[in-house]
Amino acid sequence: MIKSDANETQVELTGAAGRQIAKILGNEPAGTVLRIAVSGGGCSGFQYEYNLVQENASNDDLVLQREGAMVLIDNMSLQFLGGAKIDYVDDLVGQAFKIENPNTVASCGCGNSFDVA
Repeated sequence: MIKSDANETQVELTGAAGRQIAKILGNEPAGTVLRIAVSGGGCSGFQYEYNLVQENASNDDLVLQREGAMVLIDNMSLQFLGGAKIDYVDDLVGQAFKIENPNTVASCGCGNSFDVA
């Protein structure tokens, strides 16, 4: 398991995202964490998956902790997420988690599907 906080990892979890995740996890059974993964599919080739899971981190998971929230990212997905920032946006258009990923070369309008070079 690769433990990290937002200051020392290649993936950043913002305070806004951490607070919103902690709020969501507060309504779930104890031990629930958010797992973010990348899978094939979507209109641009890959897509982000967000799953609330009751599991411990694997040896190769990146563990992000911020504002009382815990996020797990598996090693395979980390290959596509290096340098990314996971944020939560609340603006006039709506509320959503947003991943700013420097590895993408194209994405769809919703921002959940992307392609890499």
